[in-house]
Amino acid sequence: MRVAAYCRVSTESEEQTGSFETQVSHYTNYINKNPDWRLVDIYADEGISGTNTKNRREFNRMINECLTGNIDLIITKSISRFARNTLDCLKYIRQLKAKNVAVYFEKENINTLDSKGEVLITIMASLAQQESESMSKNIKLGLQYRYQQGQVKFNTTRFLGYDSDDEGKLIINQEQAKVVRRIFKEYLEGKGTGRIARGLMNDKIPTGSGKLKWSGDSINRIISNEKYMGDALLQKTYTVDFLTQVRVENDGTVPQYYIEDNHEPIVSKETFNLAQQEKARRSNLYSGKRKQKRVYQGKYALSGKVICKHCGDIFRRVKWNSRGSKATVWRCVTRLTDHTQCQARTVKEDLLHEAVLEAINEFIGDKGNYLKVLEKNITQVLDNKYDETAEDVDNQLHDLQKQLYQFANQKEDYERIAERIFKLRERKQQLLIENATNEEKRRRLSDIQAFLKTQHMELEKYDESLINRLVARVIIRDKLIKVELRTGEIITINK
Repeated sequence: MRVAAYCRVSTESEEQTGSFETQVSHYTNYINKNPDWRLVDIYADEGISGTNTKNRREFNRMINECLTGNIDLIITKSISRFARNTLDCLKYIRQLKAKNVAVYFEKENINTLDSKGEVLITIMASLAQQESESMSKNIKLGLQYRYQQGQVKFNTTRFLGYDSDDEGKLIINQEQAKVVRRIFKEYLEGKGTGRIARGLMNDKIPTGSGKLKWSGDSINRIISNEKYMGDALLQKTYTVDFLTQVRVENDGTVPQYYIEDNHEPIVSKETFNLAQQEKARRSNLYSGKRKQKRVYQGKYALSGKVICKHCGDIFRRVKWNSRGSKATVWRCVTRLTDHTQCQARTVKEDLLHEAVLEAINEFIGDKGNYLKVLEKNITQVLDNKYDETAEDVDNQLHDLQKQLYQFANQKEDYERIAERIFKLRERKQQLLIENATNEEKRRRLSDIQAFLKTQHMELEKYDESLINRLVARVIIRDKLIKVELRTGEIITINK
């Protein structure tokens, strides 16, 4: 008789590894001692859960061997080792019975080819499944208790910017943190997520998992991850079914826990909140007389910045083929969708780039006057102070939090204080965004100031990164192109 054995341990700890090796040794000796048996193979899965068979490679290999007629008998320690899922257990046993393959469970002393085997197996497998369900619930309760206490460990295997210490706490990976800061900086400068991704791939910068392939979605996830500002939102996803182990986004089905200042941040709260504001702006772009919703495109430096004077809509870069003549042009989106609603002219890309360069060179040529204006503007931004600071709001929040614990059993007072805390958190975020906006404006003005001081020659070539730094928007008129710089100056070019 051709005999195989199946063994499995569900974790990869040192203790369980010893159990795994013992099982392999046991079955090898057990089968070889019987002169009527011939050992086919020992099939062993290590560190794999038994609640489903999807990732149990050796188990699946063994079943395939049985179905192809290479195995007559499988020996395994117990039903729970074979499967903790009743449906899986019965499905495979019936498949094997159809091929006249028996499974012998040592602990329960059950042979599946016996007449009473399937009844006993159904009962035993069901008990094993209940045990798994109970363990799953206990684990969930334990996790929720730790979340409530603010105790949390993160898996940093693929987490760009952070490693973890021996206690599981997040510590900054300084090299990777530079990449995270670069992503936030470029995003706030106006670059689209796809463009940022292409830049990282061009520079051969690896992702958190060590791969060189970036996508707009991965950039978006980094920008939206509160952990980069030192906070932690726990239980963003949850397991729907302990059998399938499928995780879905938490839409409020299970409680979430938010921990402020949980670890050292890579970017400031101001920068993070400004990025969220920018993300919301890009998701809610409306332009034109009818206020049509437009998709933000940050592929080019002028994407979303070229405005139609006739209808207020944005211009979009398109490939033009007119009577066999091909060209890259910028056209008003309203005119593209319905030419009767707008008669704005079509601008060839070369002409648009020439106008922008001409405006910048005029700016450089008169830099003496512009530098004085810049210094004045920077001073105004620095002097722009608020009566209330984020720190003031923080102090109020701490006081209210203490009161919240005191009035936990008094519903009316508790709800009143909770509402006040909610409003203060909104005010804090607003102050952080206002401070970040001022800081971003000061940084950009200082950046342009430094550029003017070091630029002694006119620009000869259109440069995407430079245009992104200097140009706020471009307004297209019938015979004029107005270039508005980030300093606030508007330079008119006859084009």
